[in-house]
Amino acid sequence: MSNTCNYFYHVMPFGLKNAGATYQRLMDKVFSEQIGKNLEVYIDDMVVKTAKEGEHDKDLADILASVRRYNMRLNPAKCS
Repeated sequence: MSNTCNYFYHVMPFGLKNAGATYQRLMDKVFSEQIGKNLEVYIDDMVVKTAKEGEHDKDLADILASVRRYNMRLNPAKCS
């Protein structure tokens, strides 16, 4: 914060002591509907899981809708 305007991070900076907890809180908020049902989040990994083979596309679409809703970005090189 300065006299003229507010500044904010666009990405999580390295070195902050509470960065991990802040990131986990964000993931819990963004994916609250999916965690435990069709998504698991561990540190910086997300795993999409589906009980029935035919529902995987729908579950993935729901998760990607949450990503878009919160204006998040995924790195395609790290998605598999």
